Amino acid sequence: MGYLPLIPGTFGSLAGLFLFYIIRGNKFSCALITLLLVFLGFLISGQAEKIFQRKDPPVVVIDEVSGMLLSLLFIPFDSRFAILAFILFRLFDASKPYPIDKLQNLKGSLGIMCDDLVAGLYTNIVLQIVFRLVSFKAS
Repeated sequence: MGYLPLIPGTFGSLAGLFLFYIIRGNKFSCALITLLLVFLGFLISGQAEKIFQRKDPPVVVIDEVSGMLLSLLFIPFDSRFAILAFILFRLFDASKPYPIDKLQNLKGSLGIMCDDLVAGLYTNIVLQIVFRLVSFKAS
């Protein structure tokens, strides 16, 4: 039962990865769609929590989609980076390092969205470092 909640989150993350693949060629579109989904996530996820009468209902995956897009924001498309982003994002999301573990306890939309956005931010920071190290080594 403990791993069952990871399944919708994993599929939500895959959906975010697929969406990034579709829009990857346009940084403006990537940023705009990411911001739009984050905004919509904050707008609707708290309402979904009330409807399903459950904290962070597994059927709500806009938080994973948004977090995954944030993970890849301003990262050049390369399948290796995309796979690494997916793995890192899922690890950060599942292991909940500080302050993600605290953020998920917030009420409503904040608790649903913020933990995944910070997991996405952590992933993006790691990818930015890796990208620069690889780029530096290649030159």
